[in-house]
Amino acid sequence: MAVIDPVIEKGLLAALDLAAGKRWSEITLAEIAAKAGLTLQDFHGIGGREEILEAMDGYFDRAMSADGVPEDSSARERLFDVMMKRFEAMEPYRDGLRELMKFRESSLSHVVRLPVHRHATAAWALASAGIDDDAGAPASLKRIAIAFVVGETERAWRREKSVDFALTMAALDKGLRRAEERLGQLRRFTGRNTEKKNENV
Repeated sequence: MAVIDPVIEKGLLAALDLAAGKRWSEITLAEIAAKAGLTLQDFHGIGGREEILEAMDGYFDRAMSADGVPEDSSARERLFDVMMKRFEAMEPYRDGLRELMKFRESSLSHVVRLPVHRHATAAWALASAGIDDDAGAPASLKRIAIAFVVGETERAWRREKSVDFALTMAALDKGLRRAEERLGQLRRFTGRNTEKKNENV
């Protein structure tokens, strides 16, 4: 997982605050710097609005590993737990995040990089759940499967109206079960050993 520069991190949090009440396309780097308690010069040679937007996923990915690997549960349950931590961490920034996500989807330079971010989030989710090995299925295929789940669940989170994350949790559970089923089909086709840890994902 890429390390986020402290200046960019402060800029991201300031940008999320500003974007809660203003379109991202209308927010300048100078406004972000002022909101973050920094000077514009602090960003020189480090990054600007583009880098701030690109740091968004990585910043919230860290929440998945904040409490270490969950214990005494199945692989799917552990993935569910760590991935929900990410969405819980995102919730206080909902309005700003929705604006930044909307802009990202309309910007060709950012949308083409979205699969890279999804893949990185999936990789960290698997690591945070303690299943980033090749047991059961190649880790590369696990990452692809979970990347789709990340995208589907994020879209549900953006539509969420309930304070208890009902829509988000339902989408995540459905996505993980579907990923588990597809990886199970792969195992049956390839005859890969699934004995290790008695896990499914």
